[in-house]
Amino acid sequence: MKTKKKSLIETAQPTETIKQALAEAKNLLSVVTDCPLLEAEILLAHVLNTSRNYLHTWNDARLNEEQIREYANCLSRRRHHEPIAYITETKEFYSLQLQVTPDTLIPRPETELLVDSILSDHPRETLLKVADLGTGSGAIALALAHERPNWEIHATDDSECALKVAQMNARRLSINNVSFHQGNWCAALPSDGFDIIVSNPPYIGEMEWDIYAENLAFEPRSALVSGLDGLDSIHTIIHSAKQYLKSGGQLLIEHGFLQGSAVRKIFAACAYSQIHSVRDLSGQERATIARYFP
Repeated sequence: MKTKKKSLIETAQPTETIKQALAEAKNLLSVVTDCPLLEAEILLAHVLNTSRNYLHTWNDARLNEEQIREYANCLSRRRHHEPIAYITETKEFYSLQLQVTPDTLIPRPETELLVDSILSDHPRETLLKVADLGTGSGAIALALAHERPNWEIHATDDSECALKVAQMNARRLSINNVSFHQGNWCAALPSDGFDIIVSNPPYIGEMEWDIYAENLAFEPRSALVSGLDGLDSIHTIIHSAKQYLKSGGQLLIEHGFLQGSAVRKIFAACAYSQIHSVRDLSGQERATIARYFP
């Protein structure tokens, strides 16, 4: 009787070439992703500490026992729905490679809309004081600091662990114009007089958490859920930011694609002006921007 070859998950024998390992990994991951080959390549490139191009150029190279064991572990974690970013401990945001951990949210492409909105309104030669509230891995603050090294940027987070990740990302990227402060939203800021305050706060409601729980199970719930309707943190930020903005200062908040109308009403109730929402590449309202004039 023919013996069935053991899966890469079941054996760590150094008999696999890169090509064979990717083919098997593609089949293994097809049950958890629509892009199994891409994810297989990302994980193997991570294990080998190389580029995906290398995998195609040297696809007949053999993996050693340790590499196969590590790759099998990565595949097993992904088959249990752990996000790729947590397995590789890295995620690209605005062309920056950021380290991420389970203490931080994984930066999303839609959050780049906040960075785009700020940069498009304020040219490189301006000198601005900016705050990023709930910075997590530091994505927004570091992207702005990288693009505008002459700006003074402050980043806050209530989580000490998340703040350490953000600080580590700043050091690794040699970004020196960001100061980090632990605490809750604006209350953590060391001063007032900000030209811009920006935030990607939690905005999922308790009532709708069950819809998202499975896909977000590995990410910190406190950075995702905010009250019954998801608007508690947004209320707090909009109300308190008025005390920290310069006259005419700008507040930008990311929110759920169905929350635009509600967020605009909160801004209006707090006497902001020039209130408008911006849409993401899918045409959904993803962020709302306003100015405050005392």
